[in-house]
This record gives sequence, C-alpha cells and structure tokens, in this order.
Amino acid sequence: MTSQSTKSTDVRVTGVELYLLPVYPRVPLKFGRETLTFVNCARVRVTVTDRSGGTAEGWGETPLSVQWAWPSTLDYEPRRAAMEAFCQQLGPAWAEFDEVGHALEVGHAFLSRRLPELRKQFDRHSSVDEPLPLLAGLVCCSAFDVAMHDAYGKLVGRPVYETYNKEYMNRDLSHYLEPADDAATGAAAVDFHGKYPADYLVLPPKKKLPVWHLVGGLDPLQLDQLSGNEPDDGEPVLLADWIERDGLHCFKVKLRGDDAEWDYDRLVQVARIAARANQVHLTADFNCTVTDPEYVNRILDRLAENEPTIYRQILYVEQPFPYDLEANPIDVRSVAERKPLLMDESAHDWQLVRLGRSLGWTGVALKTCKTQTGALLSLSWARSHGMQLMVQDLTNPMLAQIPHVLLAAHADTMMGVESNASQFYPAASSLEAAVHPGVFRRRDGQFDLSTLGGPGFGYRVEQIGRTLPPPAGQWG
Repeated sequence: MTSQSTKSTDVRVTGVELYLLPVYPRVPLKFGRETLTFVNCARVRVTVTDRSGGTAEGWGETPLSVQWAWPSTLDYEPRRAAMEAFCQQLGPAWAEFDEVGHALEVGHAFLSRRLPELRKQFDRHSSVDEPLPLLAGLVCCSAFDVAMHDAYGKLVGRPVYETYNKEYMNRDLSHYLEPADDAATGAAAVDFHGKYPADYLVLPPKKKLPVWHLVGGLDPLQLDQLSGNEPDDGEPVLLADWIERDGLHCFKVKLRGDDAEWDYDRLVQVARIAARANQVHLTADFNCTVTDPEYVNRILDRLAENEPTIYRQILYVEQPFPYDLEANPIDVRSVAERKPLLMDESAHDWQLVRLGRSLGWTGVALKTCKTQTGALLSLSWARSHGMQLMVQDLTNPMLAQIPHVLLAAHADTMMGVESNASQFYPAASSLEAAVHPGVFRRRDGQFDLSTLGGPGFGYRVEQIGRTLPPPAGQWG
C-alpha cells in the first residue's frame, strides 16, 4: 500500500458491482454535430472497508453520453461499445486498488496512477481506430468514484460534503494542487498549505437552486416548427409551454458554431420567447465547434449593437473552442473581455483549468461526470484563483441527478445549476422523483433540495426501490 494515511476512518475499495441501465430520450438531443437518441447509464455499487473492518456500500451513476465524451467522425456504435467495455475494465481495477485513505485521496490516487495505465492497456487491445479520449475515460470512471464518495460518507455517518476537511482528510490541498505562476503580474501566489476543499465550499449548502433550461439545437420554438411526431406524454414541447409550467428564467442555448447567421438568429428567437419570464438569463453553448474567437466576437458585437437587452441577458459563454487545449492553445482573451468565458469539455482536471486561465478563460463549468474527486479539486483551484463557477449537466437521470445538484448547492455558482433530464427523459426518473420531487421537477424556476440528507449523498436508495437488471460485472 502506498498511502501514508493514519486515520481510523481511512478506507479502501473491497467490492464493485456494475449495472447498465438503458434510457431513451423523448426527443432527440443534439451535441455539436451529433444527436443523442439512446444512452446507457452506468450505475455502480462500491463497498469500502475501514481499518477496523467496518464496511459500507455506496452508489454512483453516470450516463455514458458518447456524443459528448467522444466527439468523432467514427461511427457511434464502436465508440459506445468501447466506453462500456472500458467500464468493464475499470470494475476489477477499482476492486483491486490498494490505496487507503479518505475517498478523495483514494480517488486522486486512482485518477493519477491507474486511469492513465488502464487507458493505455485498453487502447492496445481496442479495435476502434481512435484512442479512448481522456474525457471518455473520466466519464466511465466517474460512476465508480462517485459511489466511493457515497460509501465513505455512509461509513462515517455524515453527508460526504461534511468530510472534505482536516478532521477526515490526511493531506491538505498542497498535496494535490499547484498555484498559477502569477509572479509576472505581481499578484500574490495562492498557498494551498493548510487548505482543504471545505474552505472553498458553501456550508451549509443552499436548499434552493435556480435551474437552467436547455434549448437544444433541434428543439422547435414555434407552432409552425412542429413536425407532428412530437411525443404526446403530457410534457411540454415548445419553450413557451416549459416557461409557463416550470416558471423558468434561465436558458442555455445550444448553437452550431459553424453558421453565424443561424446562431445569431437562434439566440434572438430564444430571447424573445423567454422575455415573458422575469429576470431572464441566457448563455450560449457552442459545444467546441468554433476555432476562431472572432466568430464568437462578431455574434456578441452584433447583439450588443442591435439587441442590447439580449446582450445584457447573456450571463456567460460556454466552451466555443476545441476541448483539447494542449493541441489548440487559442488565446481567448478577446471573447472574455466581452462576456465571462467558461471551460466545460476542456476542464478535465485542475491542470487544464490552470492552462485555460493562462489563455484567458475566466471560469469553469464543473461536472460530476468527470468524477467527484476531480470536480472538487478543480473547484478548489478555480475559486482560489478568482475564477467563476457553474455546474453543468450531462442530462443526468435517476441517481446521477443527486450528486450533480449537490455539487451546485455546495459551489458558489454564478447562477444555480443546469439540469435537463426532466426535459429529455422525465419518465426515467419517476421512482427517484417520488422520493425527491423537488430535485426532479422544476417549480418557479428552481429545484428544492430539502429532501436530500443523511450520510453520503443522501440518495435514500431503499425508499426509491428501483429494481436493477442483472449486474454487468461483479468484482471483489
């Protein structure tokens, strides 16, 4: 064992189970140049054991959204199969991992030591013509990591966010994070010695969160745009009907990134429909499809000149540029001078957040699908360096929704949380919604998290009572 942990609450993973739960959107969801019509959710149960032999089980879940995690010109099916196969490889690796410590310490050790090795091993035997991207690897890994954090909280009998401190952790953040080199600007260096994630969290957490509604690139906005094939399930289809039912006032608009006229018109159309809501907030999401900052600047400048109210309503711009920052080190300061510019797909870990900041990015969109461990470290690095935060969705259904909204409740976000599972597959979460109605249905444009409590993530899995399929794998 490589850890020098010393606390009686230190744990190691001793058992893993993997389940695959299929989910079908009620309407297609467009990601950049691809469209999601089916997704398997990886649900994982992890058993941890402490130094005295005490055990606890925890749950984690992540939709394996191939189009988002692995953008490519390759066919969808080989990428889907590869991500599910990689989950099968992760299961025994987690069950055999001998690191001992707090959940974040074990998670960091796995991400830094085992995940790179496992991706290399996988690529050597893969029949896919591209290597498994880091982002896809993190998405697969996240269900295991989240489950371990849940199990740790259950073992110590505390909400897991109350354990990210000196009482439970063996090492401070200086063991994991390095500050930016701001010496040239005369700024004082950030010092992580004696600092823990809890120092950058909102404790106690917020119980109500404004919710961002996703306007997908394929979503009809007007009656004359309906095809006649829309679902007849009692849920809204048009944006105006969503606003009326859910009291929405925050709108994330998916754009193309290669058709400036369409993108401009789409923003204006959405904003004019949203005007019936109070205190409208907008964000533009280009999903990594832009290569020249001037593309974004021209759209923003045109709005500022012709539609100043809409321009003011844009709270931030999200990830216009290719997510591989190291291969595409674009200086984005000109965009950030106009609006806050948030990394999403690029923000795999805190090191890439640091690189992004040096290129001019001003904020980070956190996601639990890149692991709970990684989200906490990126949050701590970003907040300590004055960057703005959001918590963004991967269309999280069922259990995946709960750690997602809890991250937002504990982060000092710019404005609530993005969540769109209730738009695209509301029926998938019906059992969870019966126990946590405020977490799965938006009212007055907000989520109500008051039903979440207890140890770990407070899922209340036993009350939810979801029947699972046979395991896709069991280890340990």
